[in-house]
Amino acid sequence: MKEQFIRTTEVQQWLEKLATLQPQITAQAKIADENNTFVSANIEALRKIGYGKITLPKRDGGEGLSLYDAIVLQETLGSYDASTALAIGWTLLTVGELYENRYWTEEMLLMFAKEVQQGAIVNRAVSEVATGSPIRGGKPTTTATRHNTQYTLNGKKGFTTCAYALDYFLISAWLEDKEQVGFFLVHKDTAGLTIEDNWHMLGMRGTGSHDLVIDHVTVDEHFLVEIPSYHTGFKLNAWLLLIPATYLGIAQAARDIALDFANRYQPNSIDTTIAHLPNVQAQLGEIDLLLTQARFAIYGAAEAIERGNAPEQISHLVNIAKYTVTNHAIAIVDLAMRVVGAKSLQQENTLQRLYRDVRAGLHNPPMDDLTITLLAKFANTQWEATQHV
Repeated sequence: MKEQFIRTTEVQQWLEKLATLQPQITAQAKIADENNTFVSANIEALRKIGYGKITLPKRDGGEGLSLYDAIVLQETLGSYDASTALAIGWTLLTVGELYENRYWTEEMLLMFAKEVQQGAIVNRAVSEVATGSPIRGGKPTTTATRHNTQYTLNGKKGFTTCAYALDYFLISAWLEDKEQVGFFLVHKDTAGLTIEDNWHMLGMRGTGSHDLVIDHVTVDEHFLVEIPSYHTGFKLNAWLLLIPATYLGIAQAARDIALDFANRYQPNSIDTTIAHLPNVQAQLGEIDLLLTQARFAIYGAAEAIERGNAPEQISHLVNIAKYTVTNHAIAIVDLAMRVVGAKSLQQENTLQRLYRDVRAGLHNPPMDDLTITLLAKFANTQWEATQHV
């Protein structure tokens, strides 16, 4: 049913490009998960076809795909391998956000656009142990000390997804001279940057989300590219929908496995495949119901955002879509495993990996509790506005 959300021939052409990579991507996904290694070959294959520039506007030399259209591609890539989709997804949303909002000077945007055109991959390095999730407002412990026209950065960042493949890091730091958060664009070869290979997780094992160690890294003030008006170093933006798009892909993959199994498996106790049993049909039906609801949540949000909703409304749409897609995806994988039964727990069965990967969605921003709290506060504010005391 995803086909109904494909709006342009350009997206269809990109889907065809991705399809040529599917055998390689799925094969390496299995290897990376089993060996706890980074999906480097997959990222390089995507780099080769120019996938990293799909959200770079055409005026800046990119493909200029909309958020909506990029979601279609990320969902598809997520159905091939969640780690690969999540790893490249952070580049897509970072580039999309930067160039939509023109955060930097035009000189820096022009310079970096040329890098993206040539395949450069970037991610924000924001998370820290001391702050927890950056969306909750913790002050970065990574510091930036000014010396004339240069800054010296010191600190450590966690969850630096795609770390080994990144060409640039957008590092958040506390600017001691300004007493606020700033972002520095730092090239991977800058002295003092090292990657601490410590990504040992249950799910999304192929993302290579290691720690980034920043030890007396000196950069010119020119590379202080952002000084946000917000104080946390993290801002909710519509491009974050590319992350739940990955989990929608996981749900689709689980659904396809369950459906195929149900239509092929026939125990000798019955004269048909289990796909025709009422209890299995109920599970398959619920899977498709949840999948359809999740799709309408995320694509509906993207359409509403395209229509130009107010910033507060956009934040709620992003929050609701992420919450709905992630939790529905978890439920879908669980139902798929119930259809397949104990075989779904076998190491060679892809479902067990999907089960572990889909849980990671709960820990990507925004968190469920924050979404619910913000909705409640907004509802209370609306009620108060209608009261005339």
